[in-house]
Amino acid sequence: MIEQLLPDEVSCVEAFTDPPDVELFPEEEAIIARAVGKRRQEFTTGRWCAHQALSRMGIPPAPLLTGERGAPQWPEGTIGSITHCAGYRAAVVAHTEKVQSLGIDAEPHEALPDGVLDAVSLPAERAHLAELSTSDPGTHWDRILFSCKETVYKTWYPLTHEWLGFEEARLHLHPEGTFTAHLLKKGADRTGAPLTEFTGRWLVGNDLIITAIALPAT
Repeated sequence: MIEQLLPDEVSCVEAFTDPPDVELFPEEEAIIARAVGKRRQEFTTGRWCAHQALSRMGIPPAPLLTGERGAPQWPEGTIGSITHCAGYRAAVVAHTEKVQSLGIDAEPHEALPDGVLDAVSLPAERAHLAELSTSDPGTHWDRILFSCKETVYKTWYPLTHEWLGFEEARLHLHPEGTFTAHLLKKGADRTGAPLTEFTGRWLVGNDLIITAIALPAT
């Protein structure tokens, strides 16, 4: 599914079940030494996907450790993103000479819990979702918005190393499967150019929502 949302220069691997007998590097195992079973499965399969994606690019296997805010530390010259939810794990990787930042997210295709939408959206976004729900009530637009915002943050952070709150990006969802994020906080890309807008893609299938952004290198 995820490869439908990203350009050919991005290496994509996804899993709908947790492969048995996956072995982590000792350094990776240390990260989850005290984790509960669910967290261990998510982490292990997410790292398995990431290693597979890197291998497809010809990059030798090496531990993927965590940096600030738990973000994976990718090999020099690469950028990537990992996501997981119930029944789905995925990782995407690209060379930074082609893609300067990547963000992906996966969510169940179901409504957000009560109260969450108000916490993660702006008034204009809620009005926009109401319009979308009127024309397509079978789609959980609130969860799509949430997933897109998670993807925006994952794209923003590797470039700026700064937090981006839910209220600091104003999103517009397009029914054909794209979205636009207007960034309301100052930031710059790897060349120093201002970050003002991201464009991404979303899809719904297999009871899942998948969202992705690939910010091209300039």
